[in-house]
Amino acid sequence: MVGSIMGKIHNTYSNGSVQNGNGLEEKLDDLRALLGKANGDPLRIVSVGAGAWGSVFAALLQDTYGQFRDKVQIRIWRRAGRGVDRATAEKLFEVINSREDVLRRLIRRCAYLKYVEARLGDRTLFADEILKDGFCLNMIDTPLCPLKVVTNLQEAVWDADILVNGLPSTETREIFEEISKYWKERITVPIIISLAKGIEAALEPVPHIITPTKMINQATGVPMENILYLGGPNIASEVYNKEYANARICGAEKWRKPLAKFLRQPQFIVWDNSDLVTHEVMGGLKNVYAIGADTTQTICIMLLGMVAALTNESATSKSVYFAHCTSEMIFITHLLTEEPEKLAGPLLADTYVTLLKGRNAWYGKMLAKGELSPDMGDSISGKGMIQGVSAVEAFFQLLSQSSLNVLHPEENKPVAPVELCPILKTLYKILILREESTQAILQALRDENLNDPRERIEIAQTHAFYRPSLLGLP
Repeated sequence: MVGSIMGKIHNTYSNGSVQNGNGLEEKLDDLRALLGKANGDPLRIVSVGAGAWGSVFAALLQDTYGQFRDKVQIRIWRRAGRGVDRATAEKLFEVINSREDVLRRLIRRCAYLKYVEARLGDRTLFADEILKDGFCLNMIDTPLCPLKVVTNLQEAVWDADILVNGLPSTETREIFEEISKYWKERITVPIIISLAKGIEAALEPVPHIITPTKMINQATGVPMENILYLGGPNIASEVYNKEYANARICGAEKWRKPLAKFLRQPQFIVWDNSDLVTHEVMGGLKNVYAIGADTTQTICIMLLGMVAALTNESATSKSVYFAHCTSEMIFITHLLTEEPEKLAGPLLADTYVTLLKGRNAWYGKMLAKGELSPDMGDSISGKGMIQGVSAVEAFFQLLSQSSLNVLHPEENKPVAPVELCPILKTLYKILILREESTQAILQALRDENLNDPRERIEIAQTHAFYRPSLLGLP
């Protein structure tokens, strides 16, 4: 009787959260059946890329479904050979000793001693090595569950049923071109879920945006109906720590609805939407403005980080900046989608959370304080890839094309859309051309000739700006 009760308790509580074991197994069985998996043949899920979000996504799946070992296999790929520096090893040791559950787990696995030796400088740890113990190099403050790590890309992906793209957008094409070599003999077509936020700009035959899902399609030949995008207003560490969060999985109905059901958890609500490309582009847009204050949203966040540092965290100055950057974001969304108002909520929510805790906002602050410089590149130790930098360049190039000209409201003449986006232009000078200091952001905001941000929104709302060709649509 006692054993029966304890068994029920064990099935109800897993990793500190309430779980319904039977419900989980049913969701897993439903997805296996849809994919045609036979008994004894596990569903193989592989996350490619071990940044913060890619690692957390794999860990969430492992925590949730890892108990069904005969039905699902979850692995993560990352490159071998990345060393952990002494300072990070010292910080990692502090984190381990502050968490009794983590400390006990490492001792049971006979893995604790290597962290002592690394703390003393007697050995070097490697990123793939610590990931096996549940430590992501870009997020060492948040221990994850132990993960099955594979460092050989071919071994990791060749038989994957579901592949999760946890790579930065700037690495997605290169890695998936390599993956395509290992899929030449495949009979079944895999499902790919991309977490990447960022874009490439292509100027021929007409100016258009290439998103990570499109890069994957071009690199592998996997049809777009099998490629989905998942994104939302989330900070990876908080999602893993079971703070309430939500996300949208976008793509073809055949896969997005069953995957939304499979991924949904009590503290992580996953909705589904058919509009893949627009949501993906918006996910990139927010990062641009984040540096100055994180793709337009990215730009906004990067910029706000700069403004915060340059004005001693002035709430008034940040609100002025936010008004201008959001008006530019609204202006750009009118170029990209026929019904931009449907995206207002998700776009602002994703921008808001990135402004609060995202790496692009942090990057902007560090630039403004002089602790980092654009010359140091956009891959930062302990943070990973700063997506907003490449997004600034892509959006600037795209919106500078004369074929996209719009009518200037005051000069009454055709101008490239970027001429109506002074914040984006300033960021390009700071981050890409490197001909201006971060102080140029404040100078741009204080320009007496700067239009009221309301006017930019009115222009977008009263003119037929929508350019479907920008998203590769007819």
